[in-house]
Amino acid sequence: MKKSCATRAITKIQSVIIAVILVAAIVPSAYFLLPNMETAPFSVKVVSRPASFGDIVYSIPGQKCLFLVTVEENQTGTALKPVSLSVKSPDCEVTVFPESITPGQVAELSVMPTQNNIGKNVTVTLQAERQGLKQIKTITTEVIEVENTLEPEAASMREKFTYWLSENYPELGITNNATWMGTIVNPRILVVMHYMFLSENWEMYVTWHIMIPPYDWARIYLRHRYNQTAPTYAFEISSVQGQAQPQTIEVPDWV
Repeated sequence: MKKSCATRAITKIQSVIIAVILVAAIVPSAYFLLPNMETAPFSVKVVSRPASFGDIVYSIPGQKCLFLVTVEENQTGTALKPVSLSVKSPDCEVTVFPESITPGQVAELSVMPTQNNIGKNVTVTLQAERQGLKQIKTITTEVIEVENTLEPEAASMREKFTYWLSENYPELGITNNATWMGTIVNPRILVVMHYMFLSENWEMYVTWHIMIPPYDWARIYLRHRYNQTAPTYAFEISSVQGQAQPQTIEVPDWV
């Protein structure tokens, strides 16, 4: 009887030891089969704003060259941490805001060349990092010498739309009292003028055609900052000198 009890006790101990060994073997394997939510790989996309015509981005001294930065997760999951962004250039002033983003958010990278950059290519390095995983993107703009005299006319074109927008699209919050920061864009393009204004919430891309009526049109494209990478509204004045009222138009693919 005593021998039988001892045998059963030994058998129980052996069962426990086997169970522990199995758990020790299975748990690490199961861990590596699960997606690692803290260090999931990601990818970074950078696009010029507005879209560049051709492979080369041209700029002039003092221009605020704007690039939009987004991140995408390469595997599904939840509770992923934001990706930190940093930017540097040995040649000119560069900033990025916000400095960390998650999928669905848009950071704005600003590059401002100087007179010393004329005739040169300015290179900017963007680093995106999360818990030791890094993605590097390089941005290049060729700095040319073009006189910037468009701001007064561009502001006049902008104001032809803002009052109408405040009356017809009050939900956008765009009024004549809004504060705008302006910059030339696409400086090599002639006949059609290009300018961009930034308010706290909106990017307004303004284009207008230097011609006689009825071909003297003006158009604006609106992108909501920090969560959109392309405009979602577009409006046109078919003839500026004819004092036509703004009308809603389709947002073209190229913009």
